[in-house]
Parts: sequence; C-alpha cells; structure tokens
Amino acid sequence: MSRVLDVNGVTGGYGSVQILNGVDLYVDEGELVTVIGPNGCGKSTFMKVLFGIADRYEGTFIHRGVDVSSWRTDKLVKRGIAYVPQVDNVFPSLTVYENLQMGGLNMSSGVLKKRIDQACEMFPEMQLRMSDLAASLSGGERQMLAISRALISDPTFLLLDEPTAALSPKYQQDIIGRINELRKQGITVLIIEQNAKLSLARSDRGYIFVGGKVAHAAPATDLLNDPDIGAYFLGTR
Repeated sequence: MSRVLDVNGVTGGYGSVQILNGVDLYVDEGELVTVIGPNGCGKSTFMKVLFGIADRYEGTFIHRGVDVSSWRTDKLVKRGIAYVPQVDNVFPSLTVYENLQMGGLNMSSGVLKKRIDQACEMFPEMQLRMSDLAASLSGGERQMLAISRALISDPTFLLLDEPTAALSPKYQQDIIGRINELRKQGITVLIIEQNAKLSLARSDRGYIFVGGKVAHAAPATDLLNDPDIGAYFLGTR
C-alpha cells in the first residue's frame, strides 16, 4: 500500500500563537482516516496548516513522496488535494450551479460540465437545486454542495473538517456514508469529526489529538472498542 501523506514533527498555529506541538501521522492509499479529540486540541488548525492557510513553523508534510510543506494552496489543489472547511464552505449569495462553477474557474467549459455531472452522480440532490441560492439549502445540503464543489477539481486526496457538525442524525449518517463511497472513486480521505463513533465506524484508522499533538493512534475498530478511550472521547459511558 502506497503512502499518500506522511506528517513529521509539524508545529504551527497563527502568527505567534502556537497550536500544534509536533504532529506525526500518516495516511495510506485508499484509506479513510479520522482525527478526533476534545475541542481546542488543534484538529482544525492541523488541517489548515496542511492546506497552507495557517502557519507552519517546523516539520514536514510529504505527499506521495514529495515535500509539499511550503506549497501554496492553489498548487496543492493542482496536485490533487482538496479541502472542505467546517464553516463558510459555500457562497450563499450564489446559486448551486454557480458554486460548483467556482470549483473549476480555470477549466474549459467541456471539462467543467463533465466534472459537475460527475459530482452530481455522487450527490444527485444538487442536480435538483441548480438554480436555487445556496442560502436556501439546509445544513446537510450545504455540506453536500461544499463536498461536490471540492470534487470539481478531481482530487485524489480529500481533507474534510467536521462535515457533520450541527446536522441532524439523518444527515450525519448520509454525509458519512457518501464520504465512504468516495473511496470507490479512488479518493483517499482524511476527516476531522466530533461525532467520533459515526466516523470511526467507517474508518480504517484513527488518531486522537490532545494538546496539539497525537496522543494515541490505532485501527478504528480498536478505538471504538477501547472502554478507556470511549469513556473520554466517544461518550460510550
């Protein structure tokens, strides 16, 4: 199995405010890997540092054998990495179709149409809402739109920050199920989730962040079945 991402000793944060304190993790080809942990432990910051929108101080991100630690966001997208943030992930004043177009601004009209059609195969609900403003969508539909737009760039590695946050249980199950289906399209997924039980149930492996670094790593089934970890992170007791 080939290595998609190797993270080695990454520290980072926002200006002089350090959040990450030496993160080490990896993601292999075709995996769905979940990062969990208490609020404020650096999960979202880690993903922002990885995608070049927060500050990295030390350490490296190796993507498919290439050091991309200092790469700009646009270059990471061209390399096949896409990121869906937790909030502000759609343009509410634009229609669904215009939002999808924003995912492929530099593409020819033919390629863009093909990519939009492919995204709508995964999220057919979007096909029915093309002329509607994104502001009119439910929370679950907005997440579907945000992920659909990320797919326009034809990524092979997808970064998702809290995709089920504030959604109903039905939409949470639906979104996680769709994310799991993306692996059949050859997309490797790294996901941050507060609903740890839901995401780990679909994952290959999991990491627990505490204090800006990895406190524990294990196969997802081990994390789900460990009573000590479950009591603190998963609310099973």
